[in-house]
Amino acid sequence: MQKMNPYKIDIGAVYSHRPNQHNTVKLGAFQAQEKELVFDIDMTDYDDVRRCCSSADICSKCWTLMTMAIRIIDRALKEDFGFKHRLWVYSGRRGVHCWVCDESVRKLSSAVRSAVVEYLSLVKGGQDVKKKVHLSEKIHPFVRKSINIIKKYFEQYALVDQDILENKESWDKILALVPETVRDELQQGFQRHSNSLQRWENLKNIINKYQKNNKNDKCGPWLEWEIMLQYCFPRLDINVSKGINHLLKSPFSVHPKTGRISVPIDLQKVDQFDPFTVPTISSICHELDVISTKEEKEKGAESDIKPRTRDYKKTSLAPFVKVFEQFLENLDKSRKGELLKKSDLQKDF
Repeated sequence: MQKMNPYKIDIGAVYSHRPNQHNTVKLGAFQAQEKELVFDIDMTDYDDVRRCCSSADICSKCWTLMTMAIRIIDRALKEDFGFKHRLWVYSGRRGVHCWVCDESVRKLSSAVRSAVVEYLSLVKGGQDVKKKVHLSEKIHPFVRKSINIIKKYFEQYALVDQDILENKESWDKILALVPETVRDELQQGFQRHSNSLQRWENLKNIINKYQKNNKNDKCGPWLEWEIMLQYCFPRLDINVSKGINHLLKSPFSVHPKTGRISVPIDLQKVDQFDPFTVPTISSICHELDVISTKEEKEKGAESDIKPRTRDYKKTSLAPFVKVFEQFLENLDKSRKGELLKKSDLQKDF
């Protein structure tokens, strides 16, 4: 690795032959055999619903979208699918990646991967589609559980930080998502109130009133949820997840634009994760230079030979490496457990 000194490392599938032999084997014999199930969530896919930034820019106000995405997707992968080995990684710029590494998952076909992503997708439609979330009367448990997660963040994120009902231009986007039967009353109510918090309460009250009076109308109790989901629900890149041949940037890569290192995210501290405090390649080099100078001075003062500590453990990268090592340790334990089970079944003592 040090000899080749690559500027970028992408991880793909395990193939039937060595990749450098793909031109020498029979036609059709070179096949991808297994790969982790991966998810890519990019902030640019939320540009139609975030007001603070656009394109590749991010800030602390819109990063909450990534926090909600991790919480929603990770809960579903763990509880709904039973996947155990999930590694979440900051991309280094404007998004997050998830690597699901269970042995059974790595062997999934493209069709099954597509089905998993389809299950996890609620926001559908391109730029021309205004209403991207449609719920039926029978709400799936996955939707209910996702809504419960969004509710914890919605007021602060959407109504305070993003101020989604601040003025007529912003509330017209919300009115486009509701039935025409309630639009006029909502418009009048919004004009009477002075901030997004009050206007959101007004919207909930009017929806509840219409629901009681018009049980057969399209204005169901889930209308409020559809708006919350459209503004906050994770937006996955389906092509990244379904393709076994798709490449994804390796954890601990350095992002060429920001210089930030693509670090693993501790699921116990998702709410505290701040992309702006992630180590950069420059900061790590500086830390190592300072450590090197300090050690040179100490070496001259002390004659005792101390055991050498790995360099990365002395830098701000150490806690992220620890998260990664813990993940690998659990994966290794699971693999050894599976091997023991197989040998027991085969009575291979």
